[in-house]
Amino acid sequence: MLDKDKFLEDVYQSAYDYEGHYGFCSQAVLAALNDYFDGIDDEIIKASHALAGGGALKGDGSCGALLGGMAAISSYFGRSREEFGESDSQLWMGSSILSNKLRERFIDEFGSVICNKVQEEKLGRSYDLWDKNDYKAFEEAGGHEDKCPDVTGKVASWTAEILLDEGIEGKERH
Repeated sequence: MLDKDKFLEDVYQSAYDYEGHYGFCSQAVLAALNDYFDGIDDEIIKASHALAGGGALKGDGSCGALLGGMAAISSYFGRSREEFGESDSQLWMGSSILSNKLRERFIDEFGSVICNKVQEEKLGRSYDLWDKNDYKAFEEAGGHEDKCPDVTGKVASWTAEILLDEGIEGKERH
């Protein structure tokens, strides 16, 4: 039997580690969830690459970790291409309803969905990740040491909880 609390802690740690070692929060969330659930393929992880850092590392869009969580939810509950034009709103609204749960929890924790605002909350200010000196300052402030890994871990864990609550079975890992 799956120990839900332990499972969610493990998902958190996996995403935390991926973000800390490799960056790109959107991919870190999806890779961790891929480790613990079937159904999130490598193409989804690859396609999420440019979502990191508020989109194209610009910081002015939604947090990539949040977007990664939403992509994971959509992997299970999103509308397929074959379903384009279907009139059943439950069919195509499922992923949005569940993603909004994740979004609201994210806002409760971090105050905003915007990457730069989350950076301000976690690091005291936002950083231009394209500027060499600012990126160095981001790293020195703990950007990939513990700040963004914590955000990423929380999003992965919250997403995993939503998936479990919706009946998606997690993989037992040893």
